[in-house]
Amino acid sequence: MNNSSEALRRETASAVLIDTAGRLLLQQRDDIPGILYPGMVGLFGGHREGNETFLECVVREVHEEVSYFVPPEQFEYLAERRGVDPAVEGGIIYGHVFVARDIPSDKRVITEGSLLIISPEELSRIESSLAPSAQLALKALRSGLI
Repeated sequence: MNNSSEALRRETASAVLIDTAGRLLLQQRDDIPGILYPGMVGLFGGHREGNETFLECVVREVHEEVSYFVPPEQFEYLAERRGVDPAVEGGIIYGHVFVARDIPSDKRVITEGSLLIISPEELSRIESSLAPSAQLALKALRSGLI
């Protein structure tokens, strides 16, 4: 792949975090210009760096964003995101989405956005606010894939 097409390809890893009470720990994104999906509800995660795997990426990103280390073996693969990148004109996105369960929700220090804790039964009230990766992940969870 040449540099111009590499610039148009985003590779990401993100995770649905589920706390010890079965509630979803989601990211309420900051509502500021210049970030992807401002003000929307998303997953914790981010872009791959260097040669790291998607799993290594999600472990690093979750640790950075929620100030809690989730070991790699606690993440379960949930879904793949591949296709046109709505955030980059002419771009494509490729990502893996994971789920990690039994995450303590107390005393989390969130470094990007804020923590939104929601029960699965309450998802319908925020559905219109979900960023694309969160839509994909929550649809997969509801489908009983995990």
